[in-house]
Amino acid sequence: MSILKRGLKGAPVKRLQEALGIGADGDFGPGTERAVKEYQKAHGLAVDGIAGPDTFTAMGLHELVLLRVGSRGSTVKSMQADLGIDADGRFGPGTKKAVIAFQEANGLTADGMAGPATLSKMKSFAAVVTEDVIQKAEVTAEEEHFDSEDLPEIDGAEAVKGSSEAAPKKSVWGKIKGWFS
Repeated sequence: MSILKRGLKGAPVKRLQEALGIGADGDFGPGTERAVKEYQKAHGLAVDGIAGPDTFTAMGLHELVLLRVGSRGSTVKSMQADLGIDADGRFGPGTKKAVIAFQEANGLTADGMAGPATLSKMKSFAAVVTEDVIQKAEVTAEEEHFDSEDLPEIDGAEAVKGSSEAAPKKSVWGKIKGWFS
């Protein structure tokens, strides 16, 4: 996944805001952070004001789940269990290698990131990550005005910039702006 936190702008932020029932301007400011914290507290999640894979999953925003090096939590742990590797909930180089092998075996783009298309092929996610969710992960016409930027940094991982780990083509994550370099 990538994460959404204060200072970011883009289509994923707008979708998060819509799901939270707050003003959806695509700008993750203090009001969005407060709403995320309230949601997290009400649903027994870690209360940090940062929307990541576990928060997206709890909200039913499966189209925003993008697991990559640096991601962590129960969603990563479920994916690791499906891959048959040590399920420690931390997406590191070993998990990336297992994801690439899984993608190659399933005829997917082997980029080492697990978004909806990859997760839909896994046992733990097949019921919730449907073809409809995969289509929702694509940029809509209304979201085209968000400029393409690098994926946001995840604690413990460098920002993804100009590498093979760019957001999947047409992914809503390819339309995120922020102050990450």
